[in-house]
Amino acid sequence: MKTVDPVELGLFKSAFHSIAEEMGAALRRTSFSPNIKERRDYSCALFDAAGNVVAMGDHMPVHLGSMPMSVRVAIDTLDLEPGDVAILNDPYGGGTHLPDITLVAPVYVKNKRAFYVANRAHHSDVGGMFPGSMGNAREIYQEGIRIPPVRIIRRGRVDREVLGLILYNVRTPEEREGDLTAQIGSCRIGERRLLEMAAKYGLPAVNRRMTELLDYTERLVRSTIAQLPAGEFSAEDFLDDDGAGSSSIAIRVKIRLDPKHRRAHIDFTGSDPQCGGSVNAVYAITWSAVFYVFRCLLDGDAPCTAGLMRPITVIAPEGTIVNARPPAAVAGGNVECSQRITDTLLRALAQAAPHRVPAASSGTMNNLTIGGIDPRTQKPFAYYETIAGGMGARPDRDGVPGIHTHMTNSLNTPVEALEYFYPFRVRRYSYRRGSGGIGKYRGGDGLVREIELLVPSQVTLLADRRSRGPYGLSGGSAGLRGHTVLVHADGKNDTLPGKCSVQVSAGDRIRIESPGGGGFGERR
Repeated sequence: MKTVDPVELGLFKSAFHSIAEEMGAALRRTSFSPNIKERRDYSCALFDAAGNVVAMGDHMPVHLGSMPMSVRVAIDTLDLEPGDVAILNDPYGGGTHLPDITLVAPVYVKNKRAFYVANRAHHSDVGGMFPGSMGNAREIYQEGIRIPPVRIIRRGRVDREVLGLILYNVRTPEEREGDLTAQIGSCRIGERRLLEMAAKYGLPAVNRRMTELLDYTERLVRSTIAQLPAGEFSAEDFLDDDGAGSSSIAIRVKIRLDPKHRRAHIDFTGSDPQCGGSVNAVYAITWSAVFYVFRCLLDGDAPCTAGLMRPITVIAPEGTIVNARPPAAVAGGNVECSQRITDTLLRALAQAAPHRVPAASSGTMNNLTIGGIDPRTQKPFAYYETIAGGMGARPDRDGVPGIHTHMTNSLNTPVEALEYFYPFRVRRYSYRRGSGGIGKYRGGDGLVREIELLVPSQVTLLADRRSRGPYGLSGGSAGLRGHTVLVHADGKNDTLPGKCSVQVSAGDRIRIESPGGGGFGERR
């Protein structure tokens, strides 16, 4: 067995990671929509010839953990040739929800398929019954266009028929075409850099380093598990409701740690059945949450590869809220159920590693979509944003206020960009003072974001943590629950439920107050 040179392996790890980061930078720079350009709602990754992820950019955890499943489906479905690029978004085929469109491209070296590159970006509209494609639908057919693995690029040429079919089914075709073109360009950047590496070091050397990175990540995870106590650790947490009549939807998990054999078994048996609303998570989401939580146990510079999940098994019974069957609606599963799965996993893990796990963060992405007709262009617009909340307090310090946490890693849309691109006016954007949970260390405060609509619009909200606040740990109190108010032009206020869609008039304002993080430790 050849000895691994740690310095050389570190150099290759950084090189692969930098390619994924450059792919993301190119995608951000050339995209059309504020959601990708400003909020950075995208992810990029590299894969070996077998489809194993070997490097990820520092992008969206909910994308990154699940993207390998989309790549696997694309590889198994299509015989991708040089110059091809596959497109897909099917949540029941490795995807997350329909707005997240994944592109997969093979990289050939001397007529041999040597690598794959892929990216995933959240498109602000993919059709369906709600502008922004993020409403509380009752089945996936209401959520937008569903794309199985097909070629959008064939031998280097855009398939205009496939592209046309997609663009014909969305409200903002010019923006969608621009963002898809940016994704294609991002894949080409990744392809070019991998070809340069293969030319410089030779394909066998690059493949060898990829294999070593997979093995190295596995060793890191096994070593981490070996340091945890043996036993079974259980937890449960709840989604408020599904917006369709069901409330207090339970997610239950048992984490069985086996430090002797350096393995972990994650079992979601006992979680509630899938529901009528759109907060159902597909298996890829649940897998992604487990990937993220165990990645958080590793050092910050540990590589993100397929090796991370080798010592971990995940049981998520089919037909439950954590592994829904079609045709269940799933738009909120990606953004809301993913956060609650993460909260539940961390709550169980806190029993095994109380010195390493923070209290619950806001636990919702506070998804806000607004659609209407822009008077400047007389064309439809679709705005989408997730609104940050408070980070949970940590075992040794306060939580951070107003930050995206866990399965999201996006930014806000700056006020200047929002008012430039859309017929809106931002009336307030501030911290929600005092919303963090109390304890020895205090949870971070949430945010207040108030937007005035300058034209009649349809406002859709997909949010959670409105019934119970994010939990505290070790005696810390919960953070404040979220709250949403529709302020009419005449001054009257209506409190909105977490999952709803309403028609508003010009001059009305929507104000979202996001939850604060839970506190940690008893206050002295």
